[in-house]
Amino acid sequence: MTLCIDNAQHPLIMETGEHCSIVARNYLDSHFPNWESQLLLTKAKNFKTASGKMTSIGTILKEIIIPHRKGNIRLNPEFVVLDDAHIQ
Repeated sequence: MTLCIDNAQHPLIMETGEHCSIVARNYLDSHFPNWESQLLLTKAKNFKTASGKMTSIGTILKEIIIPHRKGNIRLNPEFVVLDDAHIQ
């Protein structure tokens, strides 16, 4: 799926089973060069997966536009940023 963030199209891998929205630091590094200035610091949380443990470094707010033929869908989610995620 492709969606619009900061007026540009970006690929999205959506996992609907999580209890919160997460994004990997390396994804932000490659798509949003100045994302760290928008990082909201929060208490670190640990997430466990089959491949090991991941640690959050904060949260980030991003307006998302999901293109749809009957009208775009606008969302303003808060993403937990994971420091050591291996999500591409």
